[in-house]
Amino acid sequence: MQQRLAEVKQAMAQNKQALAKYTWVEQVTISLKGEEKKQEHIQVRLGPDGKPQKTSLDAPAQPQESGGRLKRHIVEKKKEEYADYADQMKALAQQYVPPDKDMLQQAYQQGNITLGSVPENPNAVKLVIKNYLKQGDSMTLIFDKAQKELLQVQIASYMDDPKDAMNLTVQFSKLPNGPNHVSNMMIDGVSKQLNIATQNSNYPHL
Repeated sequence: MQQRLAEVKQAMAQNKQALAKYTWVEQVTISLKGEEKKQEHIQVRLGPDGKPQKTSLDAPAQPQESGGRLKRHIVEKKKEEYADYADQMKALAQQYVPPDKDMLQQAYQQGNITLGSVPENPNAVKLVIKNYLKQGDSMTLIFDKAQKELLQVQIASYMDDPKDAMNLTVQFSKLPNGPNHVSNMMIDGVSKQLNIATQNSNYPHL
């Protein structure tokens, strides 16, 4: 297990370094109860501190004049509520993805990682981490041991209250002759029925 964990940490570090030489477009779609509420397009690159720097590619939204002032106020208030919650979901997701090498090491030392196989992919291993960020959460890393790269991350966590579940699925793809990257990410806020789907594409070299 220690060897696999070392390989995961090394692969993530190399990838992060390689991704710093690219920029890409992030498409974020927010849906409430299955209905699309908002779509954003953002140019992303990694800053000198390794954190994403984001620039919106969308034109500023025009104020809508339809309906009375009270109706507009109610619509805006509802919009604010789901937008705030969506921001909280995104902030929580960022604490899991990409996984932090020191927190993985800590989980290993505390005996919170189990190693398993992936029946549908004999080249892959599964690392299941309990209590990674919060008590009772779990993170599953699917890692290709031949290619030495992450294939998928699945997270079961929660917002402030354990009853307020948040599930997260992250798929990775490989750029031609380039690094592994998050191709899409789905955040599911279970109690609010709020979904955030992120797709990354268009990776020119800087």
